[in-house]
Amino acid sequence: MTPLAVALGDPAGIGPEIIAKSWQERHTADVPPFFAVGDEGAVRAVWDGPVREISDPALAADAFHDALPILRVGAEAGIRPGAPDTDGARNSLDALEMATGLARSGAASGLVTGPVCKSQLYAIGFTHAGQTEFVAERCGVSGDMVAMMLVGPSLRTVPVTVHLPLRDVADALTTDLIVARGRATARGLTRQFGIAAPRIAVCGLNPHAGEDGALGREEAEIIVPAIERLRDEGIDVSGPYPADAMFHARARARYDAALCMYHDQALVPLKTLHFDEGVNMTLGLPIVRTSPDHGTAFSIAGQDVAHPGAMIAALKTAAACARRIGTA
Repeated sequence: MTPLAVALGDPAGIGPEIIAKSWQERHTADVPPFFAVGDEGAVRAVWDGPVREISDPALAADAFHDALPILRVGAEAGIRPGAPDTDGARNSLDALEMATGLARSGAASGLVTGPVCKSQLYAIGFTHAGQTEFVAERCGVSGDMVAMMLVGPSLRTVPVTVHLPLRDVADALTTDLIVARGRATARGLTRQFGIAAPRIAVCGLNPHAGEDGALGREEAEIIVPAIERLRDEGIDVSGPYPADAMFHARARARYDAALCMYHDQALVPLKTLHFDEGVNMTLGLPIVRTSPDHGTAFSIAGQDVAHPGAMIAALKTAAACARRIGTA
């Protein structure tokens, strides 16, 4: 298959280390071919394994057998692990831009993104809520047509609202937004996971899913109408269910993805069950895009203790999805 493009993320975070360790475990963990995009010096600062700079993605497959292929972006910025700065943020943004373009052009079978530091990105003028929104814009896709899916071995969750203060969630929820996320989820489950008739379970917003209006009206006035519209479109949707009863083993067996109303409602169960294997995936794009479901972890960067499990899972998920949609 055509190798995946992996943007290093913030070079001062654990991205360079977990990418290098993923290559190191390529045989034992059956990691698909990939090449890194970013600051080569950031990898060499945290890893003494073989690295090979490539000038063209077409050279990555051959190089991958013996060394970690890296497509250099920019000059080495003298990055220190654990010490983020604006130079590193610029490099991470340039790497993301290039890796996205390579996936869009077909030079890479998919895009995997390392963790970035949003505060440093905002300091250099980054105007997107996150990498998801940036990649969607570069792919020419409206933000309301994509959805973030968190993927683990036994659970998939999709947050309807993402990076909002909890006090703002109820005001941000609309029937149209839930319907858009539900559509993107159903399409993604079919296109990228090969599930012909996906089953989607919908979380309520309030305790006990509103308790018939006694604990909130959002279920009756916003969520139930969205479920009815999705059902009218032929999508197998059920709920709303109390969130505290949706994630035990028997409940998870009854659906293919859980549509959750806010960030932590989706991420807490995923990270509790699959902390070292969680993958953040963007649905609704013309390309495959995944990311490990964790942050930059500056506090442990450069200490050789970062676990590559989530990055390996992101690579394997991206490769499997690329094969299904024919970009591999």
